[in-house]
Amino acid sequence: MTTKGVGQFKSAAAQEKYLQAYEIAMAQWPDPLAALDVGTAHGTTRLYRFGSGPPVVLLPGLLATAAGYWKLGPVLGEHRTVYAIDTLGEGGRSVQSVRFKDFEDRARCLDDVLGQLELEGAHLVGASTGGWHAVNQAIHRPDRLASISLLDPTTVTASFSAGVAAFGLVTSVLNREWIWRRFLRWCLGEDIYDSPEAQLLLSAIRHFRPGGPFQKVPAAESLRGVRVPVLALFGGDSVVHDSAAAARRLQELVPGAAVETITGAGHDVLRRPGDFDRVVQRVLDFTA
Repeated sequence: MTTKGVGQFKSAAAQEKYLQAYEIAMAQWPDPLAALDVGTAHGTTRLYRFGSGPPVVLLPGLLATAAGYWKLGPVLGEHRTVYAIDTLGEGGRSVQSVRFKDFEDRARCLDDVLGQLELEGAHLVGASTGGWHAVNQAIHRPDRLASISLLDPTTVTASFSAGVAAFGLVTSVLNREWIWRRFLRWCLGEDIYDSPEAQLLLSAIRHFRPGGPFQKVPAAESLRGVRVPVLALFGGDSVVHDSAAAARRLQELVPGAAVETITGAGHDVLRRPGDFDRVVQRVLDFTA
């Protein structure tokens, strides 16, 4: 059954293929990893809990699911209770039943999840589109938040680059392995096409129809109204947007934000070992 505006698999066969890739990608997380399904007005959100300590909620990049945090989550889990989310409407094990009317609806959904888990004073950590979700939450439903940490967040203070638009157009017409391999290498600075997380992302693109309004840059007045403490780490060599302009505008609109640029880092600021350690320590210090 097809429901307009709701994220869903293209067919039962597509769902089966996707979930095979999903289980392979999620197997990279160590044990013990507890799966939680939280019901909301828009559907059921799947989360994974790991570690102990103050709550940190990981918001993944577009279509990346909790599987995308298999490296960062366990390390943060040595000091915090980590909740890694499959974003509702974007695949994974979350199941959307009601469409999102607007961006505030998206924030209301995550607020419902935090409320049912009794997570007051939660620290959100979001990479790429996950950073946009964290900012959206701080704009519309900030009451349960202690802070937000953004890892090269997209469409928060700068639009996607022309390169992203060009690759998007080409891949929509020519859905070929070599194009996706080239796109991932261009985006991340490394060929990760054969990795479980990359295969999961590509499976989502092929087999899942996302639901809800697509992210866009919030209005300046909305960003000026953010009162939650903000840490933003931009990749100096990120190609998905103009990271220098994005960092500069975020500092201008949210003067109290801690904004830093990691020289030589691409869109995935966790990819290089030295950058990974720096980002982990910066997030731990900020959320302390």
